[in-house]
Amino acid sequence: MQPYGSPEPVEPLKKPGIAWENVIFAVLTVFVGAWMVASVTALQGGIWVIEQSIIATLNRPLPSGAPPFIGFVAILLAALPPAFVGMLASRFAPDTVGIRAATRAWTLAAVFGGLLGWVRSVPMEHNELYLLLLALAAAGLALWQRGWRWLRAWLRARREGPAYTAEPDLADAQSGRAEPSPDGSPAAADDVAPVRVGPSRLAGVLAGMIVLVPWLILGSLGGLTETLLAAAAAAAVGWLITGVLDERFFAGFAASRGRAVGLGGLAAGVALVPYAAGIGGSGVQLAQMLVLPPLGFAVAALVARAWPTLTAGGTGWLIGVGAFGPLAFVDPEEMSILLGMRDIGYWTLIAALAGIAVAGLVGTAYPLIFVPGRAWRRGTAWATAGVVAVAAAGVYAGLGQPGLHGERLFVVLKEQADLSGLAQVTDRAARVRQTYERLTGTAERSQASLRAALDDWNLDYTPYYLVNGISVEGGPLVRQWLSGRDDVDRVLLEQDLRPLPEPAPAERGTAAAPTAPLWTITMIGADKVWQDLGVTGAGITVGSSDSGVDGTHPALAANFRGGNDSWYDPWNRTSAPTDNGGHGTHTTGTAVGGDGIGVAPGANWVGCVNLDRNMGNPAHYLDCLQFMLAPFPQGGDAWRDGRPDRAPQVLTNSWGCPWLEGCDARSLGPALAAFRAAGIYFVAAAGNSGYGGCRTVTDPPAIYADALTVGAVDKRGALADFSSLGPTADGLIKPDVLAPGVDVLSAYPGGTWAINSGTSMATPHVAGVVALMWSAQPKLIGDIDATTKILRDTATAPTPTKVPTNCGSDVDLYGSGIVNALAAVTAAKALG
Repeated sequence: MQPYGSPEPVEPLKKPGIAWENVIFAVLTVFVGAWMVASVTALQGGIWVIEQSIIATLNRPLPSGAPPFIGFVAILLAALPPAFVGMLASRFAPDTVGIRAATRAWTLAAVFGGLLGWVRSVPMEHNELYLLLLALAAAGLALWQRGWRWLRAWLRARREGPAYTAEPDLADAQSGRAEPSPDGSPAAADDVAPVRVGPSRLAGVLAGMIVLVPWLILGSLGGLTETLLAAAAAAAVGWLITGVLDERFFAGFAASRGRAVGLGGLAAGVALVPYAAGIGGSGVQLAQMLVLPPLGFAVAALVARAWPTLTAGGTGWLIGVGAFGPLAFVDPEEMSILLGMRDIGYWTLIAALAGIAVAGLVGTAYPLIFVPGRAWRRGTAWATAGVVAVAAAGVYAGLGQPGLHGERLFVVLKEQADLSGLAQVTDRAARVRQTYERLTGTAERSQASLRAALDDWNLDYTPYYLVNGISVEGGPLVRQWLSGRDDVDRVLLEQDLRPLPEPAPAERGTAAAPTAPLWTITMIGADKVWQDLGVTGAGITVGSSDSGVDGTHPALAANFRGGNDSWYDPWNRTSAPTDNGGHGTHTTGTAVGGDGIGVAPGANWVGCVNLDRNMGNPAHYLDCLQFMLAPFPQGGDAWRDGRPDRAPQVLTNSWGCPWLEGCDARSLGPALAAFRAAGIYFVAAAGNSGYGGCRTVTDPPAIYADALTVGAVDKRGALADFSSLGPTADGLIKPDVLAPGVDVLSAYPGGTWAINSGTSMATPHVAGVVALMWSAQPKLIGDIDATTKILRDTATAPTPTKVPTNCGSDVDLYGSGIVNALAAVTAAKALG
């Protein structure tokens, strides 16, 4: 009788000496295994870097056809070499059972991993759909594999008739029945310790839960639907791998138990590399590739636990629970370089590296625990699993981020406030107040029915008035229900960041303090406005919606407006101006800072945190924009306690809301229309997508006619290579104007200074110029059109820049040119 599970009958090696063909194929197999690991790692890592670069520079995802193509390339790279070597070994070295077992498993794992990678065609913001399709794809492949194996056995039985002896049934193997020993002789039943199905699977679950511990501490779950679908996907990929790393695979290494665990575990780890590459959304598969392969030795120990009987009952459970960690505790959207060095990507890497260490411990311990003759009884298995489960729950509750942190939905209602006629209101305070009242009144009335329905379903929600909409906690089913309502225009997927194990450390600058007005100030002539015209921005308040502001910085402390309605932090609920990221301190310093860094150092400022972790959503942007229209006291309600008479006159906005955060082209349009109606000047950054494509001004709020959109130039007056190009998708000329945005020195948290570049740095220059203009000529306050006309008419021509694009003659590079503070303020004063 042949060894159990052997792919083909194997003749025992009879001739003495070295079989050189075996040595050659062994070396070739090692090379192929190394090639598979290296090529798959390079492919997946390289594609992720390329994807992130495209998102960061061009603000767009990979084409939907890219994942199938990448999966096909992965199959070519990782599946063909082992398949070729296995075919040659079957012909020229038929006694190399282990080589043929390894190459067969590697080929299957690479094919399955490549096919599962196709599911990444689902946009990363639809993670629930991705997980559902991953579960279906893995389950479908598992059914196909088992059906194909059954069909081959049936056809062979039909062909060979009574002479055919089928392979032992898997249920027999798992039930502990004696099976043939690796040398082909029947194994005596009393030589094999009884191993039951329960302990086998529990052993796999136990190992998986141990590997899961780093994710319980460092990760955080999504919503309920997302978590359940992650569990289903993990179960499916665990089931699929049992058809690859099965008894037939490990039988090839069963000359001894040490070989079965050692060489078998190593070969299993190699197989798990291309397989893991197909599991998880963008970036998540990289964590799987670190976590799953080291489990190969634990898998081998489980299979060989009752050697010489080989049973794979716990393999799928171990891999499935291990795969659940990255699938459930990491959101692909947050695996982004946009979030910085100490965000989700960083903690995912730490969890994955910790998972390698834990998997190594499990892989070392399991061969010692599961030795022949030592049975792991059902009661012991259940007791151990229970203890580990309770300990894991305690770790999660005490050291992790317990709870569900799913995505939210932003429901935009069809009815938006009618703000016509407000531009004719001459009293500024009355104009802002009437804008506020119309917005809140329309929202209160039109949202009543929807709020009542949400209350009936006990769904958490937050209403907004600046854009008539509601942020709702809910998954795909809730979204479908909301989309079908007559009063709903559309439902946006709202990116909601999962909590971190600990906040990122506050940023600190390393540049030297300024000793004189900066080149950025002198280029636009702001210093001459102070000196020659005596205008510094006094009487004007500039509002900053950004990462925050360090209110204790020497360049900013003196002109903070103060009071209990000048600071709002919807992220962390801080009561005083703070900034961990540094971006907001830098931009606010450029607009109104002292010490020679700010364009309008005599103006006051108020602040709000809309980007605590450099990724927002429509609701967080509206939190701050509503505060800017009608500031409210600490702990107050935006609807009831708003003070429109305290609204800042000018807003600087160095942010954009792309598709990744949940915005579409219309999402913030009503908010910008409201600021124009209220006479509040809105300045926005064009974006940093640069020369990488045409029409790269793509995100709200830069795309709106109601925003003055700013591009960046360098010290020579040439267009910065990162500055986004227009026109917009609907034909608007953007950017409107340019300002210094390369190597800009400004304030940074902790009383430090930093040099940054971006259209973010250019934008506050223009906001500061508007503050100077309105300070010099109060009759301009609230007159958006007249102010914009002066800015355009007085702008200076930039240095001609050769832009390497094929965008045609309609490409917008410069707008009206570089803003000129001296000329603009002089023109404003002349209106008097």
